[in-house]
Amino acid sequence: MTSPVLNHKHYGEPSVFTAENLLREARRQKGLPARNVPAICILDPDGDIGRLLVVTGRARVSPDWACYHTELLLFEEAGMEMGLVRCAVGASYAVLVAEELFATGCQLLVSVTSAGQIADDFGTPPYFVLIEQAWRDEGTSHHYLPPAGRAALRPDMLQCLGGVFRGSSVRVHTGTVWTTDAPFRETASAIDFYRQQGVAAVEMEAAALYAFAEARARPVVCFAHVTNQMAVIGNDFEKGRDNGSHDALEVIRLAAQAWLTANDRPPQPATPPSP
Repeated sequence: MTSPVLNHKHYGEPSVFTAENLLREARRQKGLPARNVPAICILDPDGDIGRLLVVTGRARVSPDWACYHTELLLFEEAGMEMGLVRCAVGASYAVLVAEELFATGCQLLVSVTSAGQIADDFGTPPYFVLIEQAWRDEGTSHHYLPPAGRAALRPDMLQCLGGVFRGSSVRVHTGTVWTTDAPFRETASAIDFYRQQGVAAVEMEAAALYAFAEARARPVVCFAHVTNQMAVIGNDFEKGRDNGSHDALEVIRLAAQAWLTANDRPPQPATPPSP
């Protein structure tokens, strides 16, 4: 039997159901204006960054974000206005939100997701991995690209970020991850296979986001925040101060500034709230 996820795909054919049309109807129902999100947006699957921004009074909820499933936080980082969506966990949810963000004016999407360590080449967690490639052990990527082993960071984005993190106090390595839909089906045999392939960590979104980015020609960069060893030891999942949110914001800032510089763009000023 062949899985339906690999069948009846027509990669050059547009979708009937689009994010633009969904958001149009959401705005109509909610009486919202058609207003763009910031050019730089973040996916925060664990929600830790967003919680810190809210608790410290740095973020406000966008009154114009029309998504049925999420709220968009607006904040400034080093003079750059950014939008952030919390808790979009997993490949399908992350890509659904990515489609909506790019349909509403996003021009760079940064994802920072918690990940489990597979290989210990980079030492003891926590640290970050700039994801260069992701094994496609999930379903969503197969709706955007034909079957293949891995999805990759776009070459222009990789070049843009080359050397950016060398002077940072935050540990950022470049590597490959395993993207899975089922974190509680990470068997010893599967872990051993991916370790032999040189995989640094396992997470749940990157392969799908990179497939979406390639298929739709969108700038997306994914970071794995390697924070745990899948709870096979005690005292696991320690991320650092404020659950590692300060370090994550530094990684986001450096990536965003590199992208702005590479594209000869000034920082986008904050948009005033709707009246």
